[in-house]
Amino acid sequence: MEQGRERGTPGTGPDGTEATARRPAGRLRRGLLAALVAAAVAVPLAGAAGPQAPAPPPARLAPPAVAGLDATYAAHRANAAEAARTAADHGYRDRAATERVLAARKLLYFDGRGAGLVTEVLGDLAHADRVAVLVPGSDTGIDTYDRFRATAVALHQRLTREAPTGVRTAVVAWLGYETPGTVSPSVATTGRAEEAAPELRALVSDVRSVAAPRARVSLLCHSYGSVVCARAAAGLDVDDLVLLGSPGTGADTAADLRTRARVWAARGAGDWVGHVPHLDATLFGTTVGFGTDPVSEEYGARVFAAGDGGHSDYFAPGSPSLANLTRIVLGHTQEVTR
Repeated sequence: MEQGRERGTPGTGPDGTEATARRPAGRLRRGLLAALVAAAVAVPLAGAAGPQAPAPPPARLAPPAVAGLDATYAAHRANAAEAARTAADHGYRDRAATERVLAARKLLYFDGRGAGLVTEVLGDLAHADRVAVLVPGSDTGIDTYDRFRATAVALHQRLTREAPTGVRTAVVAWLGYETPGTVSPSVATTGRAEEAAPELRALVSDVRSVAAPRARVSLLCHSYGSVVCARAAAGLDVDDLVLLGSPGTGADTAADLRTRARVWAARGAGDWVGHVPHLDATLFGTTVGFGTDPVSEEYGARVFAAGDGGHSDYFAPGSPSLANLTRIVLGHTQEVTR
């Protein structure tokens, strides 16, 4: 019987259903992977993006330092305000409104060109003992930034409530790369992640140079953002690397990330990513798919409870996932529920 299965002969379980259950599942996984390969290789990218609001180039500054942090914030706020005026002058009213709001926040970086890049700080980064860096997934830009920022706000509020007396916290919302579209060839490959990885390494270095000495830094990576974090992970000076709703990282195991950080993973019961085939294939020099499921036993991450939420619910107030993320960032790892 076992030899027959290895050669592809249908096997039969006690109820006679094993072979028929396996065949459709296998065909579905192969079919989905084939669709990803076809999209990534054959779908043209030209003309995919719509018209972009004009904007000035970003402010050119030295890497941030504690002494000049306020000046860094001010320079990027001024650039966001100029971008808002430029967008308004060219009829992009919604973009202008968003950029005017951003111009009132603590911006570690801002670039209004194209889809836009924003790095915002919540809390007092210069004195923080615990810092969370959030890395978003697909379809995130200035026009959708508030959706991403809401996750940072939810985490920052809970950290503020639960931090022990004397422990200071900060959250950095890092929209520091051009994210792929959810329905696009680039979302199924590591190309955008490889381009983003050096920028994420630089951001972590900047955070380390500004935050309190020996601050605990946690990298929280959502969806395609987990691919970015995996590409940046080797030698990265962070204490925790958290993969949320990850389609895979392009690594077979957590050990393959070559990081000293604790590697965590979670997936909500309602997250559609659980139905994505965790496979990869190479065609015409393009690797499509991200391999091993990060919440699987063979990957080797520390899997924690995320509740029944969907793909966008990991930072939902009151959720098990937000409670566990707060514990990880604060260093209360023994209290994380599995």
